Amino acid sequence: MKFTHKNPISTILFLLLMCLTVAGAACNPQLTPTPEISTVIHTVEVTRLAEVTRIVEIPVTITPSLTPVFSATPTQTPTITSTPTMTFTPTITPTRAPLKGVVLQQSNCRYGPGAAYLYKYGLYDGYKAEIVGRNMLGDWAYAQVLGFPDPCWVKASLLEIEGDIFSVEPYYSRLPHSDLYRPPAGVHAERNGDQVTISWTEVWMTEDDYRGYLIEAWLCQDGQVVFTAIHSDFNIVNVTDQAGCMEPSSAKIYAAEKHGYTSWLPIPWPEYE
Repeated sequence: MKFTHKNPISTILFLLLMCLTVAGAACNPQLTPTPEISTVIHTVEVTRLAEVTRIVEIPVTITPSLTPVFSATPTQTPTITSTPTMTFTPTITPTRAPLKGVVLQQSNCRYGPGAAYLYKYGLYDGYKAEIVGRNMLGDWAYAQVLGFPDPCWVKASLLEIEGDIFSVEPYYSRLPHSDLYRPPAGVHAERNGDQVTISWTEVWMTEDDYRGYLIEAWLCQDGQVVFTAIHSDFNIVNVTDQAGCMEPSSAKIYAAEKHGYTSWLPIPWPEYE
């Protein structure tokens, strides 16, 4: 460039101004973010995001809950028909040889050792029997009469027995059970000295079925507990129960119908005062 200024001072000032302009441009560059810096910042952000969302796999031992699964197999429900047991045949295992006997006169064969029990079948004089048991007092014999399917109780005085009835063991036979009716309810016993009054609620039955009530009692008599069977057509009974026995007295009650006996109920026995 050719300068035509003749004033040296102006020329010098012009040159200084140009120099300052060029120097200012070199000393003050424009600060524009470079792609490398932007790339670094982006890389840091991506790395930080990856750390936050990284899935950490931790081994876990799982114990399964074992719940058994049952396979239901349909079964047929049996139909139960309630019928009274007409007779009961107890199993006799005599410890001694049975005694031979002969029926002396027409007799009643019963389900228990006493006239209080239901009639089982009739016997006639001349019938032969084997005595396989007895009651405690020995006044009733448990006899297997020849020609009959099972034993019955016969009054000992109506038999001609070959030998001593006490040589056979005492025996208590089960009674024929009937579930046609419920046992007596409201059973109560009250003592007045030696006298005990037993009462209960009547059991309704048809007139044809009705056979009254049976009480089996173990009563204190003269210092010993004695078994006593009591029949009643009414719902109240008086018995004698004394003091002085080592064992306590007790009793139970049934309702009787022609096929057998209901389940028994214990009689709450009053203590002797």
